[in-house]
Amino acid sequence: MDPHDKPPSRDTGAARVLDPSAVAETFRREIRAELAALPEPLFLVGVLAADHGPSYTYAEYTRKACEDVGVRFEIRHATRLSAESAIRSANEDAGVHGIMVYYPIFGTEQDVYLRDSVDPSKDIEGLHTYWARCLYGNQRFLDEAKTKKAILPCTPLAILKLVEAAGFFGQGERPLEGRSVCIFNRSEVVGRPLASMMAHDGAHVTSFDIDGALLFVPSSSGGTHEVHETTVDRAGALRQADIVVTGVPSRSFPHVQASEIREGSLCINFSTFKNFSDDIQTKASVFVPRVGPMTVTMAIRNSLRLYKNTHPTG
Repeated sequence: MDPHDKPPSRDTGAARVLDPSAVAETFRREIRAELAALPEPLFLVGVLAADHGPSYTYAEYTRKACEDVGVRFEIRHATRLSAESAIRSANEDAGVHGIMVYYPIFGTEQDVYLRDSVDPSKDIEGLHTYWARCLYGNQRFLDEAKTKKAILPCTPLAILKLVEAAGFFGQGERPLEGRSVCIFNRSEVVGRPLASMMAHDGAHVTSFDIDGALLFVPSSSGGTHEVHETTVDRAGALRQADIVVTGVPSRSFPHVQASEIREGSLCINFSTFKNFSDDIQTKASVFVPRVGPMTVTMAIRNSLRLYKNTHPTG
């Protein structure tokens, strides 16, 4: 076990800050070893419709991360009107093993259409409706022999891996059994899939967005998960949460304060905006200020899974 993977200590007065780059490196070591065993190098394509801002920064970060593990990565620049054509071209190219699209492109529902334009067998972000159906149905394998794994969206998957690295996973098929979670974000890209994944793993999750709160809980039948209306408010959800995850892309979001959270909780922020107050580390046991390095690493890891799904060794 690496030093940053030690269970949280509650003997100190300050939270341990968990570095996502350090956690990502443990996975990158595994990725390098798996890549070395493949009969050909992986080739990934990123479709970018912006030449500046967060999308450009993320694309450049992806390129560097791919170079670090030995994956060939090419940024293909497009306009928002030519993005669909660029996606289609990558879909049809047998030499391309994975595709990442940098959103927003239109910033409207048209981006959902573009996500579903990516061939699911090349969708390393795990955002296609096909993968969403697998996720919400808790279908973890694509075949009865359980040799082909379903792909999970890379940011929610990254957050779960950080929860595990922070020492908040238990044993068994439901490692979050008995955990209470509070999530501020219910987007279709991160918040809702994360709540569902955590409920599948046994947690009771209170999910907030601008429309209010919903409760995601493990299925009583042991299958998928259930979603219920709830009257719980922010104060009540934070007070009982073992894990607090924020992803609110707004400066107007009232920062989560130390006085609101449970002693010894795990606090994770995946927003590019500050969502926690400066005093949060005085009460949390572990604080994760960003997720980005793990998101990119999980996307590369997904590309390996997709390659193995479509190139069985027999």
